[in-house]
Amino acid sequence: MAEPTRPIVAQTDRHLKWRALDGLEHALMIACGVCLACFSASVFADVLTRELGHPWLWLQEVTMAFFTYGVFCGTAVATRRQDHLQLSALTNAMRGLTRTVFEVFNRGVVLAVGLAMVFYGAENFLSGFSSFRMPSMTPIAYLYWPIPACGALVALFSLEQIVNGLRRGFVPATQASEAPAHAAAI
Repeated sequence: MAEPTRPIVAQTDRHLKWRALDGLEHALMIACGVCLACFSASVFADVLTRELGHPWLWLQEVTMAFFTYGVFCGTAVATRRQDHLQLSALTNAMRGLTRTVFEVFNRGVVLAVGLAMVFYGAENFLSGFSSFRMPSMTPIAYLYWPIPACGALVALFSLEQIVNGLRRGFVPATQASEAPAHAAAI
């Protein structure tokens, strides 16, 4: 009998997520895994060819590209999954309006960072067409395009969490039912 597949979004976080973005998160996770595998393979091939005395210099460019793409895909996924960029230890101890204010503030800061990545990343991307990587003479812009793309995704995922948190609350149902009586006063 086939084992049922687990959902991409933990049920404790479902109240903060739009189902329409689950496929995007899944695709980003796959892209991040592919980038990590290709990065590892290119580093191995680079070391191997150097040890054999016939280095492939272009492999360093490939390695850098996969590393860059993987970092920015991972940043977008981590934002949606709330795996970093959040002060969760502080907000988990709060309840009511205080928690809502801190949750919105935290995600608002991440949203602002995402928008800054879009703006300044786009500037870097456009200026990257005048600089070239050696030895391939490829415009360095190919390394910069993930910055504004990641920023847009970080902003989207932060906005998603703000909207859904304000509509449904930031506290997961399991955590809300387990909250001690004295926590309500915080």
